[in-house]
Amino acid sequence: MYVEKMGKDAFVEFGRTEIIWNNLNPDFVKKFKLDYFFEERQELKFELYDMDSKDHNLQKHDYLGEVQCSLGEICSSQKLKLPIKYRSKSNCGTMILSAEEVGESRDVISLQFKAEGLDKMDLFGKSDPFLVFYRQNDDGQSFTITHKTEKVKRTLNPTWKPFTIPVMALCGNDYDRILKVECWDWNMGGSHDLIGEFTTTMRQLTRGVNMSNVYEVINFEKKKKKSKYNHSGTVLLEKCQVHPRYSFLDYIRGGTEIHTTIAIDFTSSNGKPNEPGSLHFLHGDTPNIYEKVLRTVGRVLEDYDSTKKIPGLGFGARIPPDGKVAFDFFLNGHPNNPYCRGINGVIDAYKHALNTVYLHGPTNFAPVIRHVSTFADNHKEGHHYFVLLIITDGSISDMARTKDAIVEAATLPMSIVIVGVGDEDFSAMEELDGDNVRVTGSDGTAAVRDIVQFVCFRDFLDANNDVKSKSRLAREVLEEIPDQFLDWMTMHEVKPRNLPTVKPMSYNTIV
Repeated sequence: MYVEKMGKDAFVEFGRTEIIWNNLNPDFVKKFKLDYFFEERQELKFELYDMDSKDHNLQKHDYLGEVQCSLGEICSSQKLKLPIKYRSKSNCGTMILSAEEVGESRDVISLQFKAEGLDKMDLFGKSDPFLVFYRQNDDGQSFTITHKTEKVKRTLNPTWKPFTIPVMALCGNDYDRILKVECWDWNMGGSHDLIGEFTTTMRQLTRGVNMSNVYEVINFEKKKKKSKYNHSGTVLLEKCQVHPRYSFLDYIRGGTEIHTTIAIDFTSSNGKPNEPGSLHFLHGDTPNIYEKVLRTVGRVLEDYDSTKKIPGLGFGARIPPDGKVAFDFFLNGHPNNPYCRGINGVIDAYKHALNTVYLHGPTNFAPVIRHVSTFADNHKEGHHYFVLLIITDGSISDMARTKDAIVEAATLPMSIVIVGVGDEDFSAMEELDGDNVRVTGSDGTAAVRDIVQFVCFRDFLDANNDVKSKSRLAREVLEEIPDQFLDWMTMHEVKPRNLPTVKPMSYNTIV
């Protein structure tokens, strides 16, 4: 989705949906939240692409067409159906858009389900079941998708992982609104098979784990054809808990500390620091590209660290006195104290390191990730949260070990931001940014949450407006951190300090 710039006939990307593979009738879960102004015409553009890989660069995928309209048009229609336009072609499909006002409810609901005796759908196996949740729309007939669980492979008796969703997203804060739940058998080709469905309500779910929350899964096509058909298995509620969704600022005001660590790439692919073509080249008071990122992104993070003591790390260089390659050395040269006084201190230490180390390689991320993970692992009470900012010029040399380190770090109070500088192809970095597909370790374990944000610095360069490019970069780099922060706090049931205690509604015991 693109939004039109104020006062200009140009669009900027606002966000992207998830990828739905091998499907001509996709129903996207991703929602876009934006401010609505009655007094303005807010022009929107939606572009559709056929994705052949996880590459973030849209130019490498097939453009299928677009739809353009205003937010007011969507708001004034229950469902706005518009033809997808692609050059002079007709019959390119239809895009269906809807909007709803977001209420003030901050409650979230944590749910977990299991199933028993599901129908076998695979010819040479069992089933790979997953659940899809929908809420009924105001017209009383149509439904909007709200959540999908993960698939559980090769079983007729799956237990899905717990998930947390805002009450507003699940049921529009209407406890009696009909919720439809479909149970599907996942197929690699994308043509999933419907096992069956059932309906419930938020009010019904909050009655807890009892017989009223045991649901028969009905496949209505089978029911029409088979007179003796009963059901296609049962789905059982395992957990239901409603609790407040605290804000990022609730935790910050309650005293939770944000600790930033900065890691800088000292590999030889950056070029010799004393040559003008080098990304590390320093010339008088003119900042190089690494310093620009440090000042732009680091300044924002620095505001949330009351100590203003920031560890500065380097990786990929030969360091004195023995010239061994190090992947988590301290920029200030101190043997056991990496702390620098604020971002200015990190920049001073960075410049000092350029004059004392020798650029080498390879580009290994796992050591600096594990360095920060060690500290995060010792502070899991929720009073501290750690952000690792990695600035790099090239592709990762230890991708498998980096993925393993990210999977481990995802269980900790930690986020990772990667900024790519220079003209390299950073497409491999997109594998680490788990917006669409979670990072998976070498043993097949997927990260429990998305903790990585990757951005390419050159995408934010604006020769005519340096201030504008800096603000865009900082926003893009840091915008996911509050949600990642809240995901961890919610997952571990950590409440902000110094706030009135609200007793959650808990329904995970048998009544």
